[in-house]
Amino acid sequence: MSKESKTGKKKILIRIGSLRHGGAEKVLVTFLKNLPADKYEIDLLLNLYSGKYLAEIPACIKVFYLNRGEMITTNRPKDLPEKIYRKIYQGILKKFPKLLYSTILKGKNYDVEFAAIHGMRDEILNSPLKSSKKIIWIHNDLKKTEFKNYTKEEIRKFFGFDRIMVISEKIQQDFESAAENAEEKEKIVRIYNPLDTEEIIEKSNLPVINYEFSKVVKTVVSVGTVFPQKGFDRLLRVHKKLLDEGLKHNLLILGNGYDFENIKKLRDSLRVSATAVMPGFTDNPYPYFRQADFYVLSSRYEGFPTVLSEAIALKKKIIATEVSGVREILENGKLGLITENSEEGIYSGMKKALTNPASFNRYDEALKTYKMPFNLENSVHSITKIIDSL
Repeated sequence: MSKESKTGKKKILIRIGSLRHGGAEKVLVTFLKNLPADKYEIDLLLNLYSGKYLAEIPACIKVFYLNRGEMITTNRPKDLPEKIYRKIYQGILKKFPKLLYSTILKGKNYDVEFAAIHGMRDEILNSPLKSSKKIIWIHNDLKKTEFKNYTKEEIRKFFGFDRIMVISEKIQQDFESAAENAEEKEKIVRIYNPLDTEEIIEKSNLPVINYEFSKVVKTVVSVGTVFPQKGFDRLLRVHKKLLDEGLKHNLLILGNGYDFENIKKLRDSLRVSATAVMPGFTDNPYPYFRQADFYVLSSRYEGFPTVLSEAIALKKKIIATEVSGVREILENGKLGLITENSEEGIYSGMKKALTNPASFNRYDEALKTYKMPFNLENSVHSITKIIDSL
C-alpha cells in the first residue's frame, strides 16, 4: 500500500555513506539537483555527515545522519576513540535496523528505499519497511579482484531489489549472467550517469587557482579520489621514467583521499615534486581540464569513469587504461587512446602523446562532431521513470 504524503508526493529514502568527493557522490548530487521538486518527498540518510557536496544538496531534501565530522582515515591514537565509536554505533544500527527506524527515522514511512551505492545493499534490503520498493545503483565492476568479497552468493543477494540500476554495458552483462530467470533479468536497467555538460563548459571558463600552466611544456592532468583504485602511484612512476628519458612535461593530479599522503611521499621519493603538482581537492576541476594538453585515466578498475565524459565534454585529448566503461565511453578508441591496464600501458600512451602529439589529431576531429549520448535530462528522466513505475 502506498505511503504517499498528503501532498501526493512519492516518499523516498536515499542512503549513501557520505558526500565526499567521489564519483558516485557527485552523480547522486547531480541527480538530486535536477529532480522535479514538486514530485517527490526525499530524505537523504548519510552514515557520516561530511563531504564537499553537502552544500549542493537542494533545500527541499531533508538530510539525516548517523554521525557527523570528517572521515577518519588514519589510526592516530587521538582519532581512535571516535573511529571505534562510529564503527560500533553504525554496526549496531546496521544489525538492528528497527532501532534506526524508531530513532533517527522515527515515524518515517517510504514508498521507495534507494541504495545509492552497492555498499548500502544490506542496509536497504534489511529495512523493516517490508512494503517499500527497493532500488540499488551499482557504480563499480564487482567482478574485479578488488571486490573479492562479492562472491557468486553475494552477487545473488542484489536480486532482492526491485530494480538494479547499473551504469555500464559491462556491469549489465555481469548481472545478467548472474540472473537465474527472465524476471531477475528484467530487474536490471542500464542508466548512464547524469552529466550536466552545460555546467561543465560554463565552469571551465572560470580562472585556474594556485597553478600556472606552462606555455612551452605540455601538462598532463588527472582527477580523482586519491586511493589505490585510481593508480596515481603508477602515473607518478611513469612521469619519472619519461622525465629520465628527457621527455619534459608537467603532471597535475587533482583530488584528495585516504591515500593522499602516501602518494605525496612517493612523489617526493621519486624527486618529481617540481613537475608533479598535487594541490588536493578542488570543487571545480574544469578550468584545469580545459587548459591541460592531455587527460590521463590511470585507474586499475572502474565502474563507468564519468570523468572521461567530462573530458570529452571539454574536447580533451585522452589517454585511458582499459577498465570497465572505457571502451563504451571512448567508442572503442574513436574518441581517445585506450592503453593496456598496466604501468607499461600508461607509459606507452603518455610517451606516444609526448613524442608524437600529431597522432592525437584524429581524436580532435572525432570530438568536433561528437554529440554526447549521456544527456542529463535523459538520465534523470530514466531514473524517475523507474521510481514512478514501482
